[in-house]
Amino acid sequence: MEETVGRGPLLLLSGRANEPLAREIGEILGKSVDAGHIRNFADGEIFVRIDRNARGRDVIIIQPTVAPADNIMELLLLIDAAKRASAARITAVIPYFGYGRQDRKDQPRVAIGAKLAANLVVTAGADRVLGMDFHQHQIQGFFDIPVDHLYAAPVLIRYFLDKGLEDLVVVAPDVGSAKMARGFAKRLGATFAIIDKRRPATNQAEVLSVVGDVSGKNCIITDDMVDTAGTMASAVHALKDRGARTVFASATHALLSGKARERLEASPLEELVVTNTIHVPEERRFDRLTVLSVAGLLARAIEYVHSNDSVSQLFDIRTEDDD
Repeated sequence: MEETVGRGPLLLLSGRANEPLAREIGEILGKSVDAGHIRNFADGEIFVRIDRNARGRDVIIIQPTVAPADNIMELLLLIDAAKRASAARITAVIPYFGYGRQDRKDQPRVAIGAKLAANLVVTAGADRVLGMDFHQHQIQGFFDIPVDHLYAAPVLIRYFLDKGLEDLVVVAPDVGSAKMARGFAKRLGATFAIIDKRRPATNQAEVLSVVGDVSGKNCIITDDMVDTAGTMASAVHALKDRGARTVFASATHALLSGKARERLEASPLEELVVTNTIHVPEERRFDRLTVLSVAGLLARAIEYVHSNDSVSQLFDIRTEDDD
């Protein structure tokens, strides 16, 4: 790729949270990602060193901030190292933004973790952020630097279009996912349904009703993430109980914590389709799990950021209703 006039060449760095994704992005861009040295001291403290000249360069740091919190600290140290090495610009590529669910004060005496995490990234010295499917869109406003918010929807929608499913219904597992589900339904030529649920406790969900016709239909549940899979498993059972022919599910971020694998394997789910924004280890995988790559999307976005071209015109999936 041509280097931008007035800015040094691209320098691609990666933390350890998702090295396979970083390497895939590097292969697409024709860039090596072995420019940094990261290790832990005996007590667990993280040491970071950039092994290549970063002065005047356009530094891209790829690191999802999935738990544990060491992954956030690793990103901050990489940003700080690049800043102190006189990088011309530092872009934090955060495929999964951890603490995004803590985006408001919905009860007394709680922290707004998403804002705190955004503050840390800005304070460390990042000049811009490239993220994907934040838990809530308003998180973009938590950063006091430019944010390019990408969507995994083009990858997921293409996969389901290739399946050629008929009598398709896209199902939002809750009200918060309705906007995303409507966008999916429009592009898949499907109808739309929504599940009414309540949460008696954190990471627990109880389905109250299904709004929409799902009897005899092929259903796709869409969400931004799947964590313990309690919501998703309950939704699958509710749809099957109401006569759904098959139930697929898709999510951008595959946390798959706790008993998620066991819950999904025990459910009548046809297939769970996720992306590789988070590295899914073998012990969390199962036969009906499909992992799609977003490396192509992220690589193209990095190219456009580097050349100061528009990213939004390629990745904006708003519906007409949103205008």
